[in-house]
Amino acid sequence: MSDEHEATGPRPEPIRFFGTTWVDHDGGYALRRVGAGLGALVAAAAGALVLRFGYEGLTIAKVGNLVNILVVVAFAVCSALAFRRTWEGFSRRPDPAGDAGAERSMQSMLLIGFIGSLLAYALRTLTEAPGEKLRRKEYEEAVARYERRRNRPGKRR
Repeated sequence: MSDEHEATGPRPEPIRFFGTTWVDHDGGYALRRVGAGLGALVAAAAGALVLRFGYEGLTIAKVGNLVNILVVVAFAVCSALAFRRTWEGFSRRPDPAGDAGAERSMQSMLLIGFIGSLLAYALRTLTEAPGEKLRRKEYEEAVARYERRRNRPGKRR
């Protein structure tokens, strides 16, 4: 990197599907929000259709009402957990000192509850790019720190 890039200050962190258009809401930002929201809804609907086919397969196999109920409850609980985890991820970063084992054990539940994650993403696009508020706060803090450092008089020897 050259000195010119270092003198320009901090750069905003890109968001998936939005890049850095979230900073000034330019470059097709509104269209991207609509597209990302609709894409997430379509993917959630397709996922629900696949799950329905799976449920019909259980019905055809005549596994019993208890298994059918357990499968529905498992997907509902996993979707609710995935929704909550995804929604919270838009407003705060995961704890780097957190238990990595617990994070790995949650991955399978989040994978099963993918519809909840997709719905959280689609709902968030109604107000902002998912994660925009968090990244904007971090970016503005970084710019403020940079400006304080840049405007601070240097130590003279």
